[in-house]
Amino acid sequence: MAIDGKLIVSPQLTNQILIDSLKMAYDEYLGDRIRQIISTKNVPFYDKKMMGGLVFMVNDKMCCGTHIDKKFGDSLLMAKIGEVAYQQEIHKEECLPMDFTGRPMKGYIFVTPLGFDIDEDLEYWITKALDFNKSQYQKP
Repeated sequence: MAIDGKLIVSPQLTNQILIDSLKMAYDEYLGDRIRQIISTKNVPFYDKKMMGGLVFMVNDKMCCGTHIDKKFGDSLLMAKIGEVAYQQEIHKEECLPMDFTGRPMKGYIFVTPLGFDIDEDLEYWITKALDFNKSQYQKP
């Protein structure tokens, strides 16, 4: 309902919006951007809701994904880039260890929005994850 040009939302609708936003533990826009990039690479993939976020599966293995960091409220990109690339990239300001349980997962990295806000930067990380996936899981 609008009164004097201002949108008035009922408390019930406000509560439903909050409940719906809490169910969504990932950034849908970032998920769409990831989906578009992978689609341009002519790689078969599918997405799957898991670990409180959205994961993109290539060769039936986790390749990359997104979720919202509960501690800071930021969207994070998750990329499985392998241990060698991890050692080369982790020193970057936008990179964090992927740590869900108190122990970083080997070969996985989190990238903060600083590292994926620009489409070229996001494509860099997606390509890195796809390259690792291809090197590990490509069927002969």
